Amino acid sequence: MRRLAALLPALLAAWIGTAAAQTTLRIGLVSDPDVLDPTLARSLAGRQVFAAMCDKLIDIDAELRFVPQLATAWRWEEEGRVLVLTLRPGVRFHDGAEMDAGAVVTSLRRHLDTPGSTRRGEMGPVREVTATGPLEVRLRLEQPFAPLLAALSDRAGIIVSPRAASRLNQDFAREPSCAGPFRLVRRVAQDRIDLERFPDYWDAGRIHVDRVSYRIITDSTVMAANLRAGSLEIVERVAPTDLGEMRADNRVRIIGTPSLNSVYIAVNVANGPRADNPLGRDRRVREALELAIDRQALVQVAFDGQYLPGNQSVSPRSPNYVRSLPIPARNLDRARALLREAGFPGRLRLRMSVPNTSEYTQAAEVVQAMAAEAGIDLELQVIEVATLLRQWTAGDFESLVIAWSGRVDLDGNLWGFNACNEALNGGKYCSPEADAALREGRTSVEPAARAAAYERVMRVLLADRPYIYLWHSQVLHGAVARAEGVRALPDGLIRVQDVRLR
Repeated sequence: MRRLAALLPALLAAWIGTAAAQTTLRIGLVSDPDVLDPTLARSLAGRQVFAAMCDKLIDIDAELRFVPQLATAWRWEEEGRVLVLTLRPGVRFHDGAEMDAGAVVTSLRRHLDTPGSTRRGEMGPVREVTATGPLEVRLRLEQPFAPLLAALSDRAGIIVSPRAASRLNQDFAREPSCAGPFRLVRRVAQDRIDLERFPDYWDAGRIHVDRVSYRIITDSTVMAANLRAGSLEIVERVAPTDLGEMRADNRVRIIGTPSLNSVYIAVNVANGPRADNPLGRDRRVREALELAIDRQALVQVAFDGQYLPGNQSVSPRSPNYVRSLPIPARNLDRARALLREAGFPGRLRLRMSVPNTSEYTQAAEVVQAMAAEAGIDLELQVIEVATLLRQWTAGDFESLVIAWSGRVDLDGNLWGFNACNEALNGGKYCSPEADAALREGRTSVEPAARAAAYERVMRVLLADRPYIYLWHSQVLHGAVARAEGVRALPDGLIRVQDVRLR
């Protein structure tokens, strides 16, 4: 007994040391973020990091309802032309500054006024942002704008410190200052992004780890192996081809839910010299490419049937899907006839850029094989995601395969990519008819009128084909058994709140 009593202090000290050791949550991402600046960023990987680093005015829950975050309440006034936000007290930015109405005004004006802002179009007809109290902000609109709350539940709602607001792009990304639970420690391109817990976070009681480390792993098999070996605690996406093995392994589990996202072929129709190719010039060639693709077979071969084929910006299961415009069946005879009409009776060679992740490359190879049967030879160019996004914006592509993570409001899926001269419209598509219907859809507050407007939009887009939609993923997070509190939401973003490691 005396020996045991002598050992007790040492055992207790060891236990206390273990309990006090810092915990690191390691999250696998399938691609590297572009720029960690919420005003300019456009990648899903960036949104994953922002979810831990930068709180928004509003968030969404699993039922796609708007819930408070940095704003505790909101109301519409003047028949939908003024949105009043009540801000949360006691919020501090990573640089120590207090969040008040002035800081929110500065941050929202940054989204509106910065050249090249990818948030500007999302905020629509907002023209004036003013502080009407220490914790109250009013947004005045030129006309009603139904999608605004949805925009503020995403990157347009991210609020940054006034001290950081004057910096842009890499100047901001090197030392970002938001109001989220974790702050940036370091970033190693194509490798990792390390965050540390921010002690003055307003909702600190829901944070149970000390560090978050995002690891960039583009190969899905390597990602799954790292999770099963315990080198990662959570992975952003489990490939459908790995689901069987993962579900049979009691060391890990799958957390899934239907997704808002869509994956498509974007075509350069008018953005610089590289638009001067048969696919960009002639919509008959685009139609031929679409008719060469069997979407159901594509998702079966590439994804074991786990994903949903689609031909619009929302899945066929969505209430916003235009059911009078169903997925076209594969028709090789019609595809070949269209190519002959366009002046290509022999084989036609086209280039397609593809993100350097295994999921995309596998699917692109299936599309390549299908297109070859119609007389189209697709040359696949595999490119890192952030580079591909820059090329998309610059017009340095003929066509590319890419995903959009999806938005709660349909406007968020369509406006930025299809309206004339918008920042996300990398192919420079422009149709006055589509523009008019898009404007009607975002300015109307009547659901039936919006649905009718978006049906007109889809009829134009599916005829012109600046995008050829292919499939809709599921959110399939993987987590080790000891990671508790991991949730899957339709936007696919991993919330670190309430996650703890046993």
